[in-house]
Amino acid sequence: MNAPQLQGSSLTDRLLQALHDLGVRDAFGLVGGAIAPFCDRLARSPLRSFQVRHEGGALFAAVEASLATGRPTLAFVTTGPGLLNALTGAVAARWEGARVLLISGATSAPQRGRWAVQETGPGTLPAESLYRPGLFFHEAALLDRAEELPELLERIAEGFRRPEGFVAHLGLPIAVQRSQVPELRLAARPMLRPLPPAEELDDAAAALAEAPFAVWVGHGAREAGAELRTLVERCGVPVICTPRGKGVLPEAHPLCLGVTGCGGHEHLEPALAALGVRRILVLGSKLGEFSSCWSPGLCPPDGFVHVDLDPAAFGAAYPEARTLGLVGDVGRVLEALSARLPAAPAAVLPRSEPATLRSRGPILPQELLAAVQEVVIEGSLATVLAESGNAFLWANNLLCVPEPGRYRVSGLWGSMGHATSGILGLAATRGKAVALVGDGAMLMMNEVSTAVQYDLPAVWIVLNDARMGIVEKGMAGLGLQPYETSLPATDFAMLARAMGARGLSVDRPDELHAVLREAMALPGPVVVDVIIDPEEPSPFARRVSTLNAMGARA
Repeated sequence: MNAPQLQGSSLTDRLLQALHDLGVRDAFGLVGGAIAPFCDRLARSPLRSFQVRHEGGALFAAVEASLATGRPTLAFVTTGPGLLNALTGAVAARWEGARVLLISGATSAPQRGRWAVQETGPGTLPAESLYRPGLFFHEAALLDRAEELPELLERIAEGFRRPEGFVAHLGLPIAVQRSQVPELRLAARPMLRPLPPAEELDDAAAALAEAPFAVWVGHGAREAGAELRTLVERCGVPVICTPRGKGVLPEAHPLCLGVTGCGGHEHLEPALAALGVRRILVLGSKLGEFSSCWSPGLCPPDGFVHVDLDPAAFGAAYPEARTLGLVGDVGRVLEALSARLPAAPAAVLPRSEPATLRSRGPILPQELLAAVQEVVIEGSLATVLAESGNAFLWANNLLCVPEPGRYRVSGLWGSMGHATSGILGLAATRGKAVALVGDGAMLMMNEVSTAVQYDLPAVWIVLNDARMGIVEKGMAGLGLQPYETSLPATDFAMLARAMGARGLSVDRPDELHAVLREAMALPGPVVVDVIIDPEEPSPFARRVSTLNAMGARA
């Protein structure tokens, strides 16, 4: 079947057709005067377009759409505040390993320096950060001449091949958006899947075969679930995972020991010691604070064999550990190691007993997560996205994820509002999606109105305790007086109904399952307002310890 064709010969027409050829299917953004010609042609293009309520929400939605589909995604914003509002989400895209192209409006060259409204260009914004490759973007340019587009698109096409993610920014002056260019045709190219040299694989296998080892699974292994299972079942070794690695090996698997990092499990370190683990095979994680809390007990005596696409990951989190680094695709490396490692019986892992819950009236977060496990994780195929704060601590700790891609959490950049708006990208590309969010994040930024406009099957479950819970408990844990952490009581179900969504409320533990089942059965967007016990502390102790290590406590 031939790809859809966009009629027209403007630069925007050619650009949109080329992006479609490269696999882009969805666009999230917010129209404005300086991007209006682009949006006029976008509406006539083969791409699906979603007009959101905030530029940050557009980028978070693009991140989740890209990660959910494995395809590059487009985001579009206007000049000045539109571009600056998008930057937090653009950094999140880079840290999360998404493939996103951000297109922004720019002031045309003849009008620069004349105080145009929202004047945007090298004279008003930092060109080194926004229009050149650097810390924000892998590729970036301000396109003042249409003739520059073909070469720039070739670089973007090459970037889209990078499995570790690629984030680019293209500033389009108004006049350039309408300029005429010859036809541009690009072909999507296969993802790069590097494999280390055979001698490096031999050395890694020999190191792992010397003594008992474990496997530590991160987000970069999310497409290697089958290869991971083959290796660990052949070698009989225990598996721990980062929060973003949940589900790569089903968490109910007998060799899955638990979750590390923020919201992780306390039993892991003594369990690894009891199993005699001497070395850990790390797969696709930089082992940063969110993934490990830099816990000394997770640094094995003989060090790490570390597989990642980024060599900067090796030795970064644990510089004191001996590390053998393998730059390569996790799946291919696992296949190669499986062929080199001897078979062994499965390790017998210790199991911790679940805590007994005693609700004091308000819903305990543990009770809510138990209901989410039964109704959402086990009772549907929906993807769950957990928001920064207590929501992702509880979810990291308590949800048992059965497969890759069913759980998403952004802990590296950790923006409040990522889940409340990122759910658009999941619901638009994968169907039913659920965001577990705090009331503070829901008040900060959400896209319920956008979901109503496009009838997206998004469900927000709001942990409503009328406070910034993680901040309050965290400050207290640091020996500080909590500062302005209380919030006015908010009826999120009523707010949802005011925007045209369904709104449900629950404040009793015995009603949780019924309300969640109703929310999952309803079409379109739904907000579930769950009144939780504000006094129940989340599993945040390790985060407090890392803040102390950084000097938070005098």
